[in-house]
Amino acid sequence: MERTIVFLTAAASVLALLFALFTAKKIKKFDEGTDLMKKISQSVRKGANAYLSRQYKIVIVFFAVVFVVLGAMAFFKLLTPYVPFAFLTGGFFSGLSGFIGMKIATASNARTANACRKDLNGGLRVAFSAGSVMGFTVVGLGLLDITIWFFLLKFVFKLPDDEVTSAMLTFGMGASSMALFARVGGGIFTKAADVGADLVGKVEAGIPEDDPRNPAVIADNVGDNVGDVAGMGADLYESYVGSIISSCALGVAAYSSFKAMALPLCIAAVGVLCSIIGTFLVRTKEGATQKQLLSALSKGTNFSAILIAIVTFPLVWFVLGKENWHIYFAILAGLISGVLIGQSTEYFTSDSYKPTRKLAKSSETGTATLMISGLSVGMISTLLPILIVSACVLVSYFVSGGSRSASMGLYGIALAAVGMLSTLGITLATDAYGPVADNAGGIAEMAGLDKKVRERTDALDSLGNTTAATGKGFAIGSAALTALALMASYINKINSIDGGAEKIKNLAVNNPTVLVGLFIGACLPFVFAALTMNSVGRAAQSVVIEVRRQFKEIKGIMTGEADPDYAKCVDLCTKSSLHEMILPTIVAVIVPIAVGLILGCTGVVGMLAGATISGFLMAVFMSNSGGAWDNAKKHIEGGNFGGKGSDNHKAAVVGDTVGDPFKDTSGPSINILIKLLSMVSIVFAALVVKISLF
Repeated sequence: MERTIVFLTAAASVLALLFALFTAKKIKKFDEGTDLMKKISQSVRKGANAYLSRQYKIVIVFFAVVFVVLGAMAFFKLLTPYVPFAFLTGGFFSGLSGFIGMKIATASNARTANACRKDLNGGLRVAFSAGSVMGFTVVGLGLLDITIWFFLLKFVFKLPDDEVTSAMLTFGMGASSMALFARVGGGIFTKAADVGADLVGKVEAGIPEDDPRNPAVIADNVGDNVGDVAGMGADLYESYVGSIISSCALGVAAYSSFKAMALPLCIAAVGVLCSIIGTFLVRTKEGATQKQLLSALSKGTNFSAILIAIVTFPLVWFVLGKENWHIYFAILAGLISGVLIGQSTEYFTSDSYKPTRKLAKSSETGTATLMISGLSVGMISTLLPILIVSACVLVSYFVSGGSRSASMGLYGIALAAVGMLSTLGITLATDAYGPVADNAGGIAEMAGLDKKVRERTDALDSLGNTTAATGKGFAIGSAALTALALMASYINKINSIDGGAEKIKNLAVNNPTVLVGLFIGACLPFVFAALTMNSVGRAAQSVVIEVRRQFKEIKGIMTGEADPDYAKCVDLCTKSSLHEMILPTIVAVIVPIAVGLILGCTGVVGMLAGATISGFLMAVFMSNSGGAWDNAKKHIEGGNFGGKGSDNHKAAVVGDTVGDPFKDTSGPSINILIKLLSMVSIVFAALVVKISLF
């Protein structure tokens, strides 16, 4: 059975990668349009490649240093010798998934715009196909990474099951580290460019969005790809593999059987096939409304979810045995929770619904009331996700036998995370589609295409804002469940170390080290958000100054007689984002080690619990506030409450400008933070047990 499961997982990874390759080749057959469209697309592609190549040079240095540290720990028997190499492969595959997604996204923007010259459905299909390449690359590489390590550790080095999962957990640290670099660096880049372009171009100069006269317009389009495509890909790669491996580790602890390890691998493998089937259902008609466009995407994702819900029941029955059939409901709880969190996010961020429309209406009394309303929307939007995740945790814990054995209940929670992410291939496709549609709109504007084309790309872009917000909500929800599973894996890891069980036996809240850890953990997302928000602010200031300089010094920009220096803004964003991403990443890696060495294992558990709870709420609040402000602006630009150029519109632009780093930098980065804290804690667990003060 063991070799069969490995073969099944490997086959699923190959299937996902082949589907991504097939889709990418299909996209390349579409025409990029006019020479000007090709030139603009090439500029965006060049800027994105330049940014990632410079980012990876910094990341390589970081990974080399950590590799040496982990190698030293392995030398002193604090880690197995496989851990440093697992760390490298986790980071490599995480970065590779984002890189491939970014490459296809930048190759698809002009093709999407050109397809929109014919009809709306053509544009949707090209953009969604580009997103599919991202989604199935992430899933395929994630399963490939897992399969390679499982085969080596189980069949080549012949380690026991518990040592296999313990070693495999650590490649999640590499994936988390790469994801944080990608998310923070890409988020700072894209929002610095976006804020600079909006504040000077739209507010001060009064020119439209994506106007070719704006010096920051190319940087803005580059940022959409390095932040929302490469960053998101690395982020969800890390969630995907983290949920699978943590559930495997908890399954071994709960059942001492390979069958418990096999189940999450089988679910992930079947999820690939269900996701591929769902992609063929995504299509729309000319003149579709936002609700109809949303329905077109939802048709594919919902069908995939229903399909996996049907298939997993016999899967549980066959793999774990009929006596454990009730565990199916834990998987179902995770699957349903993912759908519900997505719908909750859609309700609070889409201008098809009351909250965002009321937010747009608040612009009638000025910028201040619009800001207050946007913060309120974000805060109230945290209620439903926290209730959904709480219900999911309770259901998955008790239906899995948590009342009889805590380890069985924790295994159920981990399986709920696997269930939520089982259809990641198509779910991520609907998210990564957004930046492609956004870039297509920019190219249509800069290339001077017919007004009808811009209307179609705007419709796709507005849909992309909603799917991006929904995707962020899904990513945050899955991060919360994965973080809970990883926290349980940390406790199991400590118990498996000589002398560890004695150090972690008192996890009560009245234990001062646990309590102090809770306070530190709850504070961390706020500190992290402050660091990343300040980074965006500083980077944006440099772009604002440069755009103002060009408007002032380069004569003829406003009349179209001279071209702006686009490359200068791209270079500024690149330098600023790469410099600013270092401190937040170092904080995320150093703090759990420091807390462990000072407060001990119980302090680390408290820190992980505090960071997971406050981080989940903070991430939902920031992502939904930003999404609501963005779509309120789009709603006004659609001709409501005065339309473009009105005072209401100017107020909405300011709201969107503030919301940009909320939803695209700080908010999404926090869900990586809470997982990275767990991963670092697991890797350095033996060190903490040996030399902590408490």
